[in-house]
Amino acid sequence: MINKAVTGSSNITLLASGNPGKLKELQAALSDTGLVLQPQSDFAVPEADEDGLTFIENALKKARNAALHTGLPALADDSGLVVPALGGAPGIHSARFSGQGDAQNNIKLLHEMQRFERDDRKAWFVCVLVRVTSADDPTPVIAEGYWHGHIATVPSGASGFGYDPLFQISPSGQTAAELSPAEKQALSHRGQAVRTLRHKLER
Repeated sequence: MINKAVTGSSNITLLASGNPGKLKELQAALSDTGLVLQPQSDFAVPEADEDGLTFIENALKKARNAALHTGLPALADDSGLVVPALGGAPGIHSARFSGQGDAQNNIKLLHEMQRFERDDRKAWFVCVLVRVTSADDPTPVIAEGYWHGHIATVPSGASGFGYDPLFQISPSGQTAAELSPAEKQALSHRGQAVRTLRHKLER
C-alpha cells in the first residue's frame, strides 16, 4: 500500500535498510549524485521477506518492497561475508548469523574458524546494490562489488561495522575496522558497487 504522504518527495531515494552503518557509508559515497538517501524506517516501511537464495534476489526484493510501500524510488543493499571453509556461510545470512547482532556474529565466526589455518581462512565480502524507480520497474539498476581477504584470529580496530574487525586485508594485514572511512571506501565491496552504480546512473 502506497504511503501517499511521501509520494511528492521525488528527490528522495529510500534506502531499503535500517542498518545505520550502511546508511552512513552510502550517504557519503552518493552525496554528490543528487540521490537524497533516507532510511525506510523514516517511512515505517515493513521489512521485506529476505527469502531469496542469492544477494541479487534479496536486494531486488528489498528495493521493490520499499518502493511499493511509499511510491518512491528505492535503493537496496544486500551484502555479506562468504567463507569457503564454512561452505559459503554466513553468506546471505550474514546479518542473522547468530541471531543476536554484530558482536555475537563475530564471536560465532571466530568459534567456527578455530580449526582452520591461514590458507583455509580466505573470505570475501559481497555487495549488491539495486535501484528501482518504482515497485514494478522492469529495468532495475544492479551493481556488484567483491572484496577479498582473510578471517583474522582476533578482532582488531574500532571503525566500520559488522564483520569489519575480523576481515583482514592483504598485504597490509590490517582489518577493515582499522581503516579510515576514505580508505575503506576506496577498497571495499560497497565502494566498488557504488562506483559501478554511479557509472550506470550517469549513462
